[in-house]
Amino acid sequence: MIYQSLLTELNDGILTVTINRPDKLNALNKMVFDELEMVMNEVASNVAIRSVIITGSGPKAFAAGADIAEFSEFNREQGESLSKRGHQVFAMIENSSKPVVAAVNGFALGGGCELAMACHLRYCATHAKFGQPEVNLGLIPGYGGTQRMTHLIGKAKSLELHMTGQIIDANEAYRLGLVNQVTTAEELIPTVTSVLETIQSKAPVAIGHVIRCIQTAVMEQGADGYACEAELFGACFDTEDMREGTRAFLEKRKANFNGK
Repeated sequence: MIYQSLLTELNDGILTVTINRPDKLNALNKMVFDELEMVMNEVASNVAIRSVIITGSGPKAFAAGADIAEFSEFNREQGESLSKRGHQVFAMIENSSKPVVAAVNGFALGGGCELAMACHLRYCATHAKFGQPEVNLGLIPGYGGTQRMTHLIGKAKSLELHMTGQIIDANEAYRLGLVNQVTTAEELIPTVTSVLETIQSKAPVAIGHVIRCIQTAVMEQGADGYACEAELFGACFDTEDMREGTRAFLEKRKANFNGK
């Protein structure tokens, strides 16, 4: 499929999705959200896609935020609708049963930071910057930032970053646990690709269940995460991959998973 605001490339099961608005520092507008939704529907339905990298076009930005010009004259109802739309699309990323990794190659501010946090893992280049500076516009994050950042780095630091609008660098993001690893710009995509190749060597159904269980633990208030784990642990016993994995272990050979 050809997109207007995204570039996509599929290699060895890894779909690389590049937000392609470098003249706007890859700001997130309605078209980007619509096309991200289309991409995630394709990810869910296409068995050839086993994992996803999301990154930004050009050397400066992953996504520098929402497209402010698009909503500067919105009223209350339009603003709430915009937020709910962001929640919907980013939940598709977060709840994907296939791993989605953010390769943050520059500014990840506002909506861009929220997009990165919706991904399962985050790797960034040394020059990357993160922040939720919406208070400078008289706003708060609208695409899940107050929730996901709090889960990732804790209440006190999340409150501080949201209320001050402070922009942090890659090393501080790593220290806080916002990103998994910092690399050079040149090694960013190869590093993420290597991680996904390792993940893709595991049982796909089990990977999806891991995502579901951990999502329950951190995001679904009132949910019984232990019950979810027990249910999905049991579900693994109905899979061919579990039989293959245990046989391979006992036979001292590498497992050949088929995702069934």
